[in-house]
Amino acid sequence: MHQYQAKILWERGEQAFSDNRYSRAHAWEFDGGLVVPASSSPLSVPVPMSEEKNVDPEEALVAALASCHMLFYLSFVAKRGYVVDQYRDLAVGVMDKNAGGKTAITRIHLRPQENYSGDKQPNLQEREELHHMAHEHCYIANSIHAEVIIEIE
Repeated sequence: MHQYQAKILWERGEQAFSDNRYSRAHAWEFDGGLVVPASSSPLSVPVPMSEEKNVDPEEALVAALASCHMLFYLSFVAKRGYVVDQYRDLAVGVMDKNAGGKTAITRIHLRPQENYSGDKQPNLQEREELHHMAHEHCYIANSIHAEVIIEIE
């Protein structure tokens, strides 16, 4: 068993609160000391109560899934003797109503693109297999109910 922790800090300061127009800007602090400015999404709570330049929980969920997937993919690719020079993904989460009628991230589209070097290059079928393996092993994918769609080019 492993445990992971994040410290979340929000402070009201001098702003009113009961009018529901307080800032949603806050901070996430991680064990290595990194502090990430966070906020509600401007799609959920309009600016100026949300800070659009900060990371919102929905973006963080999509990034966590895409990052987890990538890390497993790179590991499996390396074990097969391929050399990846660059990996890119424009991951997109879709918020909609789930089967229970609740608002949720219902789908996450991963759009991985990799650049390889060397004589040994995986074909599309091998890449699809490796992405499938990465998805099956990804802790975040195994933790969520959203459908994950991997769009390989």
